[in-house]
Amino acid sequence: MASSGPRYSLVAITLHWVIAALLFTNLYLGLTMHGEHGMAKFSAMQLHKSFGFTILGLALLRLTWRLAHRPPSFPETMKGWEKSAAHVVHWGFYFIILVMPLAGWIMVSASPTNIPTLLYKTLPMPHIGFIHALPMDARKTTEDLAGLAHFLLAWLVMLLIVLHLGAVLKHQFWDKDGVLYRMSPFRRPSTSA
Repeated sequence: MASSGPRYSLVAITLHWVIAALLFTNLYLGLTMHGEHGMAKFSAMQLHKSFGFTILGLALLRLTWRLAHRPPSFPETMKGWEKSAAHVVHWGFYFIILVMPLAGWIMVSASPTNIPTLLYKTLPMPHIGFIHALPMDARKTTEDLAGLAHFLLAWLVMLLIVLHLGAVLKHQFWDKDGVLYRMSPFRRPSTSA
């Protein structure tokens, strides 16, 4: 397993921020598109699905990269419970950015309305065959369960975002231990004159 030194690698940093931007955008779309109607709702849903599939692909890449590259060590000043909490939140994010898009894909595949998915208005994304082939009653139940999972994971990821940002602010302004710069796209300012 390769070590990344005091900072995450450029690949990990780039994937982190691209996934974060897509996730924030998709959460916004998910919360607002239900107030839309007609083609506006259809377009918002297609964009939401396109971002979801993109997040899924990038999450697989990010997880593969993470398993092959050791992250930087935590500062020695961090307490044991803080390190444990950081691990739980980080692996919680991995779980959600993999499972939430899959739940959405299952929901779309099971939906009796059978609306196709066009990634970025171009590339058709197939339904999951064995789910789409289920009897209609089973499809409706599957759609409901996947929809509930998708909804609950959306709220869970918002909670994790709040915890994550709170920890970042604590480390940056209270502890002043430089943890932010491990994942920042910017280098830590030099403290030497």
